[in-house]
Amino acid sequence: MNAPATVAGAGAPARVSGGAILLDGKAVAAKVRAEVGARAARFAANQGRPPGLAVVRVGEDPASAVYVRNKLKAAREAGIASFAHDLPVSVSETQLLTLINELNQDPRVDGILVQLPLPAGVNANRIMDAVDPAKDVDGFHPVNTGLLAQKRPRLRPCTPYGVIRLAQEYGIALPGMRATVVGASNIVGRPMALELLLARATVTVCHTGTRDLKGEVERAELVVAAVGKAGFIPGEWIRPGAAVFDVGINRTAAGTLTGDVEFEPAARRAGWITPVPGGIGPMTIAMLLSSAVDAACARAGLPSQWAEIA
Repeated sequence: MNAPATVAGAGAPARVSGGAILLDGKAVAAKVRAEVGARAARFAANQGRPPGLAVVRVGEDPASAVYVRNKLKAAREAGIASFAHDLPVSVSETQLLTLINELNQDPRVDGILVQLPLPAGVNANRIMDAVDPAKDVDGFHPVNTGLLAQKRPRLRPCTPYGVIRLAQEYGIALPGMRATVVGASNIVGRPMALELLLARATVTVCHTGTRDLKGEVERAELVVAAVGKAGFIPGEWIRPGAAVFDVGINRTAAGTLTGDVEFEPAARRAGWITPVPGGIGPMTIAMLLSSAVDAACARAGLPSQWAEIA
Protein backbone atom coordinates (compact mmCIF):
# COMPACT_ATOMS: atom_id res chain seq x y z
CA MET A 1 0.00 0.00 0.00
CA ASN A 2 1.00 3.65 -0.41
CA ALA A 3 2.67 5.67 2.31
CA PRO A 4 0.25 8.20 3.83
CA ALA A 5 0.38 11.62 2.22
CA THR A 6 -1.40 14.91 2.67
CA VAL A 7 -2.77 17.78 0.62
CA ALA A 8 0.07 19.97 -0.59
CA GLY A 9 0.53 22.92 1.74
CA ALA A 10 -2.09 21.75 4.23
CA GLY A 11 0.23 20.45 6.95
CA ALA A 12 -0.10 17.10 8.67
CA PRO A 13 -3.16 15.10 7.64
CA ALA A 14 -6.01 14.71 10.11
CA ARG A 15 -6.60 11.19 11.36
CA VAL A 16 -9.76 9.55 12.56
CA SER A 17 -9.48 8.10 16.05
CA GLY A 18 -8.16 4.65 15.30
CA GLY A 19 -5.75 5.57 12.52
CA ALA A 20 -7.24 6.32 9.07
CA ILE A 21 -6.33 9.57 7.36
CA LEU A 22 -9.46 11.66 6.85
CA LEU A 23 -9.77 12.64 3.19
CA ASP A 24 -10.87 16.26 3.57
CA GLY A 25 -13.10 16.95 0.58
CA LYS A 26 -13.87 20.45 1.81
CA ALA A 27 -10.19 21.46 1.82
CA VAL A 28 -9.44 19.99 -1.59
CA ALA A 29 -12.66 21.42 -3.05
CA ALA A 30 -11.64 24.88 -1.78
CA LYS A 31 -8.33 24.49 -3.62
CA VAL A 32 -10.12 23.45 -6.84
CA ARG A 33 -12.60 26.31 -6.55
CA ALA A 34 -9.75 28.81 -6.13
CA GLU A 35 -8.18 27.41 -9.31
CA VAL A 36 -11.53 27.70 -11.08
CA GLY A 37 -11.94 31.31 -9.96
CA ALA A 38 -8.54 32.24 -11.40
CA ARG A 39 -9.26 30.40 -14.64
CA ALA A 40 -12.71 32.00 -14.99
CA ALA A 41 -11.25 35.48 -14.44
CA ARG A 42 -8.61 34.94 -17.10
CA PHE A 43 -11.20 33.58 -19.52
CA ALA A 44 -13.44 36.63 -18.92
CA ALA A 45 -10.54 39.03 -19.48
CA ASN A 46 -9.70 37.35 -22.78
CA GLN A 47 -13.22 36.74 -24.09
CA GLY A 48 -15.07 39.77 -22.75
CA ARG A 49 -17.57 37.63 -20.86
CA PRO A 50 -17.47 35.10 -18.02
CA PRO A 51 -18.07 31.37 -18.51
CA GLY A 52 -21.80 30.64 -18.29
CA LEU A 53 -23.62 27.82 -16.54
CA ALA A 54 -27.36 27.10 -16.92
CA VAL A 55 -29.09 24.96 -14.29
CA VAL A 56 -32.51 23.45 -15.03
CA ARG A 57 -34.66 22.25 -12.14
CA VAL A 58 -38.15 20.77 -12.49
CA GLY A 59 -40.59 20.52 -9.58
CA GLU A 60 -40.22 21.25 -5.87
CA ASP A 61 -38.10 18.35 -4.59
CA PRO A 62 -36.50 19.80 -1.41
CA ALA A 63 -33.16 18.05 -1.84
CA SER A 64 -32.91 19.20 -5.47
CA ALA A 65 -33.69 22.78 -4.43
CA VAL A 66 -30.81 22.71 -1.93
CA TYR A 67 -28.38 21.16 -4.41
CA VAL A 68 -29.25 23.70 -7.10
CA ARG A 69 -28.99 26.63 -4.71
CA ASN A 70 -25.53 25.48 -3.60
CA LYS A 71 -24.35 24.98 -7.17
CA LEU A 72 -25.54 28.43 -8.30
CA LYS A 73 -23.94 30.09 -5.27
CA ALA A 74 -20.65 28.29 -5.89
CA ALA A 75 -20.72 29.31 -9.57
CA ARG A 76 -21.25 32.98 -8.74
CA GLU A 77 -18.43 32.89 -6.18
CA ALA A 78 -16.10 31.44 -8.83
CA GLY A 79 -16.93 34.18 -11.35
CA ILE A 80 -19.14 31.97 -13.52
CA ALA A 81 -22.36 33.54 -14.78
CA SER A 82 -25.33 31.41 -13.68
CA PHE A 83 -28.71 31.08 -15.36
CA ALA A 84 -31.39 29.39 -13.24
CA HIS A 85 -34.42 27.82 -14.89
CA ASP A 86 -36.90 26.62 -12.26
CA LEU A 87 -39.84 24.91 -13.93
CA PRO A 88 -43.13 23.63 -12.47
CA VAL A 89 -43.70 19.91 -12.08
CA SER A 90 -46.45 20.25 -14.70
CA VAL A 91 -43.96 21.13 -17.47
CA SER A 92 -44.25 18.84 -20.47
CA GLU A 93 -41.40 16.87 -21.96
CA THR A 94 -41.79 18.89 -25.17
CA GLN A 95 -41.47 22.18 -23.28
CA LEU A 96 -38.40 20.90 -21.48
CA LEU A 97 -36.81 19.80 -24.75
CA THR A 98 -37.53 23.24 -26.22
CA LEU A 99 -35.71 24.89 -23.32
CA ILE A 100 -32.72 22.55 -23.70
CA ASN A 101 -32.53 23.41 -27.39
CA GLU A 102 -32.61 27.14 -26.59
CA LEU A 103 -29.78 26.72 -24.09
CA ASN A 104 -27.79 24.70 -26.62
CA GLN A 105 -28.01 27.69 -28.98
CA ASP A 106 -27.41 30.43 -26.36
CA PRO A 107 -23.86 31.83 -26.83
CA ARG A 108 -23.76 32.95 -23.18
CA VAL A 109 -24.19 29.39 -21.93
CA ASP A 110 -21.13 27.13 -21.91
CA GLY A 111 -22.50 24.46 -19.60
CA ILE A 112 -25.95 22.96 -19.03
CA LEU A 113 -26.90 21.01 -15.92
CA VAL A 114 -30.27 19.28 -15.65
CA GLN A 115 -30.92 18.50 -11.99
CA LEU A 116 -32.07 14.92 -11.38
CA PRO A 117 -34.45 13.34 -10.60
CA LEU A 118 -36.99 14.54 -13.14
CA PRO A 119 -40.73 14.06 -12.50
CA ALA A 120 -42.55 10.87 -13.43
CA GLY A 121 -43.69 10.97 -17.02
CA VAL A 122 -40.57 12.76 -18.27
CA ASN A 123 -38.05 10.55 -20.08
CA ALA A 124 -34.81 11.52 -18.35
CA ASN A 125 -32.64 9.78 -20.94
CA ARG A 126 -34.31 11.71 -23.75
CA ILE A 127 -33.77 15.00 -21.91
CA MET A 128 -30.13 14.28 -21.06
CA ASP A 129 -29.41 13.11 -24.61
CA ALA A 130 -30.77 16.40 -25.94
CA VAL A 131 -28.04 18.42 -24.18
CA ASP A 132 -25.22 19.46 -26.52
CA PRO A 133 -22.28 17.17 -25.57
CA ALA A 134 -20.00 20.22 -25.67
CA LYS A 135 -22.12 21.79 -22.90
CA ASP A 136 -22.73 18.61 -20.89
CA VAL A 137 -20.87 19.62 -17.71
CA ASP A 138 -22.37 16.66 -15.84
CA GLY A 139 -20.58 14.32 -18.25
CA PHE A 140 -23.68 12.14 -18.62
CA HIS A 141 -24.18 12.36 -22.40
CA PRO A 142 -23.44 9.08 -24.25
CA VAL A 143 -20.84 10.93 -26.34
CA ASN A 144 -18.89 12.00 -23.26
CA THR A 145 -19.28 8.59 -21.61
CA GLY A 146 -18.03 6.97 -24.80
CA LEU A 147 -15.02 9.26 -25.01
CA LEU A 148 -14.12 8.40 -21.41
CA ALA A 149 -14.40 4.70 -22.24
CA GLN A 150 -12.06 5.21 -25.20
CA LYS A 151 -9.45 6.98 -23.02
CA ARG A 152 -10.21 10.33 -24.68
CA PRO A 153 -11.98 12.17 -21.83
CA ARG A 154 -13.62 15.49 -22.57
CA LEU A 155 -16.30 16.52 -20.06
CA ARG A 156 -16.23 13.98 -17.23
CA PRO A 157 -18.84 12.92 -14.64
CA CYS A 158 -18.20 15.19 -11.68
CA THR A 159 -18.47 12.77 -8.76
CA PRO A 160 -16.10 10.11 -10.17
CA TYR A 161 -13.69 12.80 -11.33
CA GLY A 162 -13.85 14.29 -7.83
CA VAL A 163 -12.82 10.93 -6.35
CA ILE A 164 -9.81 10.83 -8.67
CA ARG A 165 -8.75 14.40 -7.84
CA LEU A 166 -9.12 13.74 -4.10
CA ALA A 167 -6.96 10.61 -4.36
CA GLN A 168 -4.33 12.53 -6.30
CA GLU A 169 -4.20 15.36 -3.77
CA TYR A 170 -3.50 12.88 -0.97
CA GLY A 171 -0.84 11.05 -2.95
CA ILE A 172 -2.79 7.80 -3.27
CA ALA A 173 -1.06 6.08 -6.18
CA LEU A 174 -3.82 4.49 -8.26
CA PRO A 175 -1.84 2.57 -10.93
CA GLY A 176 -1.96 -1.14 -10.19
CA MET A 177 -4.30 -0.78 -7.22
CA ARG A 178 -7.00 -3.42 -6.76
CA ALA A 179 -10.10 -1.18 -6.82
CA THR A 180 -13.68 -2.24 -6.14
CA VAL A 181 -16.69 -0.07 -7.01
CA VAL A 182 -19.88 -1.03 -5.17
CA GLY A 183 -22.78 0.18 -7.30
CA ALA A 184 -23.18 0.25 -11.07
CA SER A 185 -25.34 3.32 -11.76
CA ASN A 186 -24.84 5.42 -14.89
CA ILE A 187 -24.22 8.48 -12.72
CA VAL A 188 -21.48 7.13 -10.43
CA GLY A 189 -20.64 3.42 -10.53
CA ARG A 190 -20.04 2.85 -14.24
CA PRO A 191 -18.14 6.11 -14.95
CA MET A 192 -16.19 5.57 -11.71
CA ALA A 193 -14.96 2.26 -13.07
CA LEU A 194 -13.92 4.00 -16.31
CA GLU A 195 -12.05 6.71 -14.39
CA LEU A 196 -10.20 4.10 -12.34
CA LEU A 197 -9.32 2.18 -15.51
CA LEU A 198 -7.99 5.41 -17.00
CA ALA A 199 -5.83 5.77 -13.87
CA ARG A 200 -4.57 2.19 -14.51
CA ALA A 201 -6.13 0.58 -11.47
CA THR A 202 -7.38 -3.01 -11.66
CA VAL A 203 -11.14 -2.63 -11.35
CA THR A 204 -14.02 -4.77 -10.13
CA VAL A 205 -17.62 -3.48 -10.24
CA CYS A 206 -20.14 -4.99 -7.82
CA HIS A 207 -23.90 -4.92 -8.43
CA THR A 208 -27.08 -6.84 -7.64
CA GLY A 209 -25.72 -9.89 -9.47
CA THR A 210 -22.48 -10.04 -7.47
CA ARG A 211 -22.28 -13.38 -5.65
CA ASP A 212 -19.69 -12.59 -2.96
CA LEU A 213 -19.81 -8.89 -2.16
CA LYS A 214 -18.03 -9.38 1.15
CA GLY A 215 -15.13 -11.17 -0.52
CA GLU A 216 -14.81 -8.56 -3.26
CA VAL A 217 -14.66 -5.71 -0.73
CA GLU A 218 -12.25 -7.56 1.55
CA ARG A 219 -9.77 -7.98 -1.34
CA ALA A 220 -9.93 -4.34 -2.40
CA GLU A 221 -7.10 -1.88 -1.77
CA LEU A 222 -9.50 0.91 -2.79
CA VAL A 223 -13.27 0.90 -2.28
CA VAL A 224 -15.78 3.31 -3.81
CA ALA A 225 -19.23 2.88 -2.25
CA ALA A 226 -22.12 4.25 -4.32
CA VAL A 227 -25.33 2.38 -3.54
CA GLY A 228 -27.39 4.92 -1.55
CA LYS A 229 -28.03 2.68 1.46
CA ALA A 230 -26.88 3.74 4.92
CA GLY A 231 -24.21 1.46 6.38
CA PHE A 232 -24.55 -0.99 3.50
CA ILE A 233 -20.87 -1.98 3.73
CA PRO A 234 -19.86 -3.18 7.22
CA GLY A 235 -16.63 -1.67 8.48
CA GLU A 236 -15.19 -5.11 9.22
CA TRP A 237 -15.13 -5.84 5.47
CA ILE A 238 -12.55 -3.11 4.82
CA ARG A 239 -9.06 -4.39 4.13
CA PRO A 240 -6.44 -2.96 6.54
CA GLY A 241 -4.80 0.07 4.95
CA ALA A 242 -7.37 0.41 2.16
CA ALA A 243 -8.57 3.74 0.75
CA VAL A 244 -12.33 4.21 1.20
CA PHE A 245 -14.34 6.73 -0.84
CA ASP A 246 -17.94 6.89 0.37
CA VAL A 247 -20.22 8.53 -2.21
CA GLY A 248 -23.44 7.74 -0.33
CA ILE A 249 -25.38 10.51 1.41
CA ASN A 250 -28.25 9.05 3.42
CA ARG A 251 -30.46 10.78 5.99
CA THR A 252 -31.09 8.78 9.16
CA ALA A 253 -34.27 8.74 11.24
CA ALA A 254 -32.53 11.16 13.61
CA GLY A 255 -32.01 13.61 10.75
CA THR A 256 -28.24 13.18 10.47
CA LEU A 257 -26.35 12.31 7.30
CA THR A 258 -24.41 9.08 6.92
CA GLY A 259 -22.67 7.22 4.14
CA ASP A 260 -22.89 3.78 2.58
CA VAL A 261 -19.95 2.52 4.67
CA GLU A 262 -20.15 1.86 8.41
CA PHE A 263 -17.77 4.69 9.23
CA GLU A 264 -16.19 4.16 12.64
CA PRO A 265 -15.25 0.48 12.32
CA ALA A 266 -14.10 1.14 8.74
CA ALA A 267 -11.94 4.06 9.88
CA ARG A 268 -10.19 1.82 12.41
CA ARG A 269 -9.06 -0.46 9.57
CA ALA A 270 -8.64 1.87 6.57
CA GLY A 271 -5.58 3.85 5.57
CA TRP A 272 -7.70 6.68 4.17
CA ILE A 273 -11.43 7.39 4.40
CA THR A 274 -13.85 10.14 3.35
CA PRO A 275 -16.29 11.60 5.87
CA VAL A 276 -19.99 12.02 5.18
CA PRO A 277 -20.73 14.87 4.87
CA GLY A 278 -17.58 16.78 3.89
CA GLY A 279 -15.97 14.22 1.62
CA ILE A 280 -17.15 13.59 -1.93
CA GLY A 281 -20.07 16.08 -1.89
CA PRO A 282 -17.92 19.25 -1.97
CA MET A 283 -15.67 17.66 -4.59
CA THR A 284 -18.62 17.04 -6.91
CA ILE A 285 -19.56 20.72 -6.95
CA ALA A 286 -15.94 21.82 -7.37
CA MET A 287 -15.42 19.53 -10.36
CA LEU A 288 -18.69 20.76 -11.90
CA LEU A 289 -17.32 24.31 -11.81
CA SER A 290 -14.04 23.14 -13.29
CA SER A 291 -15.93 21.42 -16.11
CA ALA A 292 -17.86 24.63 -16.81
CA VAL A 293 -14.59 26.49 -17.41
CA ASP A 294 -13.24 23.57 -19.48
CA ALA A 295 -16.37 23.73 -21.64
CA ALA A 296 -16.06 27.50 -22.05
CA CYS A 297 -12.43 27.19 -23.13
CA ALA A 298 -13.25 24.43 -25.61
CA ARG A 299 -16.11 26.42 -27.13
CA ALA A 300 -13.79 29.40 -27.52
CA GLY A 301 -11.24 27.24 -29.32
CA LEU A 302 -8.82 27.28 -26.40
CA PRO A 303 -7.13 24.25 -24.80
CA SER A 304 -9.13 23.14 -21.75
CA GLN A 305 -6.27 24.10 -19.43
CA TRP A 306 -5.47 27.32 -21.30
CA ALA A 307 -6.68 29.55 -18.47
CA GLU A 308 -4.09 28.04 -16.13
CA ILE A 309 -1.17 29.00 -18.40
CA ALA A 310 0.73 32.04 -17.12
